[in-house]
Amino acid sequence: MPPRPRPAAIVIVLAALFAATLLAAAPAAAGGPLVVAHRGGTGDAPENTALAIGRALENGAGALWLTVQMSRDGVPVLFRPKDLSALTDRAGPVSSLTAAELAGVNAGFSFKAQDGSTPFRAAPVPVPTLAAALAPVPPAMPLFLDIKSPDADPAAIAGAVKRALDAAGATARTTVYSTDRRYTDAARAAGLAVFQARETTRADLARVLLDRRCPAMEPEGWAGYELRREVTVTEDVTLGQAASKAVMEWDAEAVACFRAGGIGRLMLIGVNSRADYDEARALGADAVLVDSPALFRTFAGP
Repeated sequence: MPPRPRPAAIVIVLAALFAATLLAAAPAAAGGPLVVAHRGGTGDAPENTALAIGRALENGAGALWLTVQMSRDGVPVLFRPKDLSALTDRAGPVSSLTAAELAGVNAGFSFKAQDGSTPFRAAPVPVPTLAAALAPVPPAMPLFLDIKSPDADPAAIAGAVKRALDAAGATARTTVYSTDRRYTDAARAAGLAVFQARETTRADLARVLLDRRCPAMEPEGWAGYELRREVTVTEDVTLGQAASKAVMEWDAEAVACFRAGGIGRLMLIGVNSRADYDEARALGADAVLVDSPALFRTFAGP
């Protein structure tokens, strides 16, 4: 098939046809994809807390995805949003408080149960340090750390994370992810395994889906991207540029291209239904990132 670009509407149709044709031939991961608890299981308990991690382990999660920032005194702690006010009873950046002060912040303040109640306002759960969070995790369980610290020096946080992992004996089973390439580059320089840079994964996936060709890739142990993601397609036309919405979704050809390009393992993000899990499994994904390990306990497996 010629590698020249095509109009967006035609590309979307062709992508669907390729997916339908090749999906049946896609190799399934043995036993199904690894179920990874997103932020420790953000759908089941206050995210990135010891409570969430404990529930994820009880619900049979195969791995943990935890979000790391750095406190004012340089300690890696678990928290995702830019400001504490998004989830807690305090306001300000994580970096404005020490690790000891963060232990007094209620990370479950805004968590809502299925009935709409806020049970952790009366039963606070602290923002944990990375070191404390690792203590109960089984020694063979894979770990994925997402560095979100918006105001931390990349080398400083990478070094602090590396020291915490070394102390816990968890370095060899940990892979670092970030939406900001500066942090994965710093983590690699510190001696940690990292995901392929997100913008690289996105660009490579777009080339496969739009051009139907396998681009030269940056080989890496892991790549991670959403199973499907809405994007804006911009086309150069006679009178300038035209933009339209489209959905970028993995198919069997894209997975095969990434395998051939040197990506050892693939994690599909945003897998939160039985249909999505079955699709990821048929595609041969190595792992799926899920919000509720409790939900996936009911249907994941061979």
